[in-house]
Amino acid sequence: MSSKASQPEPRPHRPIRSYVRREGRITRAQQRALTELLPHYGIEPGEAPLDLDAAFGRAAPVMLEIGFGNGDALAAMAAAHPRHNYLGIEVHRPGVGSLLLKLERQAIDNARVICADATQVLQQNIADGVLATVYIFFPDPWPKKRHHKRRLLQAEFIQLLRLKLKPGGRLHVATDWRDYAESVMDVLEAVPGFNNVAGPGMYSSRPEYRPETRFEHRGRRLGHGVWDLIFERCD
Repeated sequence: MSSKASQPEPRPHRPIRSYVRREGRITRAQQRALTELLPHYGIEPGEAPLDLDAAFGRAAPVMLEIGFGNGDALAAMAAAHPRHNYLGIEVHRPGVGSLLLKLERQAIDNARVICADATQVLQQNIADGVLATVYIFFPDPWPKKRHHKRRLLQAEFIQLLRLKLKPGGRLHVATDWRDYAESVMDVLEAVPGFNNVAGPGMYSSRPEYRPETRFEHRGRRLGHGVWDLIFERCD
């Protein structure tokens, strides 16, 4: 037997995830929503680019929120802006169930949901140049230095987002961690093809379309900061 034949098979590369699945308990209401409502509001990504006009049943600007949590912001924005199509990507099923219940309760039909890993969906299922806006509100800051490699907003991911945005499309990030805000600012200003809407090195004021969370409102009263970064694809 040759030495080549006896070589062990290389282990497949495991990508670093920016999230950990800590789903907790799914309530009965959330489970009902996943069973009954996901067939209407949900999109199965598959392996090919999606026809988003067909998924929404109409052509309209597509606003993507990555990691929508319990869906408060996405539902509020979709209700306030019915002429836009809102797509949410979230890996945690209880949060997906919570959003579905809000969509049902408020009779919102301009929102769709994908329960999957955002990076994989962007790479496989979202065609280049189709998104009007990407929202990433309060992503996990992974505050410990040894975990910084897990942070979602790094150069490679931001370059991927830029490809998916239309020319003139915007990326809006909000975080309540100053260290993370500074890190994102550095990365965004170093990635070619983006302009800072507020000016070089400047943070934006919270625009009216971004709902203020209860946590954010309480923190603001206690003097805690929130940093909004809005960048525009310039080519």
